[in-house]
Amino acid sequence: MAYDYDKLLKRARSQIPEVAAKQERLELPRLRYSIMGMRTIVFNFKEIADALNRDPQHFMKFLTGEMATAATSQESRVIFQGKFPADTLQRLLQRYVESFVVCPVCKRPDTKIVKEKRLSFLVCEACGAKSSIKQL
Repeated sequence: MAYDYDKLLKRARSQIPEVAAKQERLELPRLRYSIMGMRTIVFNFKEIADALNRDPQHFMKFLTGEMATAATSQESRVIFQGKFPADTLQRLLQRYVESFVVCPVCKRPDTKIVKEKRLSFLVCEACGAKSSIKQL
């Protein structure tokens, strides 16, 4: 049985999911925020959640839990009760990405959160891995 290398390579590449073949990495928009009195407003919150491919409510629930504060959502922005510096918001954003966006197996951001009964899983669309994540 003689195999042509080029034909085998083309066949193998055709079976790889398109998401896994892409090379660009996750690029988040720059955090636009303002502190007004005792409130911190993130103006491009929905844009960041869309870039992460996550539900804004899930992302907001994570941030309010980590900052131990209340928040209200208005259109594309979120208002947090309390003063929070930019480095705190950036650090929490990075922690959210590591816990709920990036695949722990292949380290790619091409994932989605799937709920099965009462458990939540991070399913990678690039490598197919399924990892459990903590509840919020």
